[in-house]
Amino acid sequence: MNYNWRRRDFLKKTSAASIAAMAAGAPISALLNACSPKEKIESTADTVILLYMAGGMAHTETFDPKKYTPFRKGMESKEVLSTFKAVPTVLDGVNFSEGLEKIGGVMDKGSLIRSYVAADLGHILHTRHQFHWHTCYEPPQSVAVPHMGSWMAKELGPVNPVIPPFINIGQRFTVGEGEELKAFHSAGFLGSEYGPFLIPDPSSGLDSVRPPVGMSNKRFEARNQLYENLIKESAMGEFGSDYQKESLKRSMEQAYMLLNSPEAKAFDLSQEPKEKYDIYNTGKFGLGCLMAKRLVDQGARFISVTSEYEPFVGWDTHENGHTRLKGMKKLIDAPIAQLIKDLDESGRLDRTLVVLASEFSRDMLTEGRPGAKVKDQVEVPDIIEDMKNYGMHRHFTDGCSVLMFGGGIKKGYVYGKTADERPCKSIEKPIKIAALHQTIYHALGMDPETNYEIEKRPFYTTPDGHGEAEMDLFA
Repeated sequence: MNYNWRRRDFLKKTSAASIAAMAAGAPISALLNACSPKEKIESTADTVILLYMAGGMAHTETFDPKKYTPFRKGMESKEVLSTFKAVPTVLDGVNFSEGLEKIGGVMDKGSLIRSYVAADLGHILHTRHQFHWHTCYEPPQSVAVPHMGSWMAKELGPVNPVIPPFINIGQRFTVGEGEELKAFHSAGFLGSEYGPFLIPDPSSGLDSVRPPVGMSNKRFEARNQLYENLIKESAMGEFGSDYQKESLKRSMEQAYMLLNSPEAKAFDLSQEPKEKYDIYNTGKFGLGCLMAKRLVDQGARFISVTSEYEPFVGWDTHENGHTRLKGMKKLIDAPIAQLIKDLDESGRLDRTLVVLASEFSRDMLTEGRPGAKVKDQVEVPDIIEDMKNYGMHRHFTDGCSVLMFGGGIKKGYVYGKTADERPCKSIEKPIKIAALHQTIYHALGMDPETNYEIEKRPFYTTPDGHGEAEMDLFA
């Protein structure tokens, strides 16, 4: 199989898939198992919050620390397993990396997965692995693949009909690989009404649900009509099926309904008490966590809060890994811990599944995984003389950490294990993306056989309907 995809190939293929999805008729519910009644799955969660660490969060520097090696000039790079000290969590014998003490303090309310294994997708590109993580399908595909949140929006509908069932917070599409990011921030063939309601910056989230300052309702309605006319003259209007056109129309109607609803106050972070606001206010991601908490209170179904992917920013540490991670931990530690505490205190954590994940991990030496190495994208000197080379700078796919809280998940539980010496790969209970997705769907009571007929073949939530929920993670 040829894995030598370039960004241009990826974009051309996904663009073609989008046009194909628009031209297709309504997805047909596949009744492949109508002869054998399915056992009803009792849900343990109503809502999912995905906290996505975009850019590749190193497991050995966060939730799975190894031997600490402090920086010194002239050290060998092969010595370095973790650049932060290990600190205890609330769980006996379970340590996190220094700087994540607050999240460590709430681990008695959730499970720690230390053995997620990312896919072999050839030359490692962030947006290809992010596409795979969010859709469970390897790009490119011949059809426009729905995001996980869109499957939930379609199958379960909104908890509150006024609140969009799929809300994405924190990702701009005007930076870096914006077009590639758009490829999976989509409902695909399911229709526009199940796509994400986008809030690039939570600090101005209220602007997403109200007309611009100075615009009257009458003028706004006129502009809304103009927008509908523009849609009719677009590629959607020309090539889209009746189903896709109706779906887009319904998505616009839903947005308009939210605009005029009292629930819109969930997007106004200024209504939060100052002492609580200040805890969350570490930046865009922290305020995104605060907005997620408020949206759960108002009846959201699926909320994604991302640290945002922008090449060579945030978790995408191609140099200065240790220094950069100090800053990233300050951005996430207090807000995530406070989110779990607030959901628990309000009684909503029991029915809210919170998942923290990243597309892959990082290592000092190995690009890819042992036995499936790929071309190095970062040069790491054998002898480290400069602080900029101290840290995890290469993409590593064989051992990643995932956190899960609430929604029926076990409390104070550790699943899987990675080796303590390099390569720090998964050595117990490896879990892959299809099982992770089915575990999330199972918590929501979604049948693993859920599928639609697209291009005269069934299209499942996970490829070919494979993937089973990891029941060991449930209480």
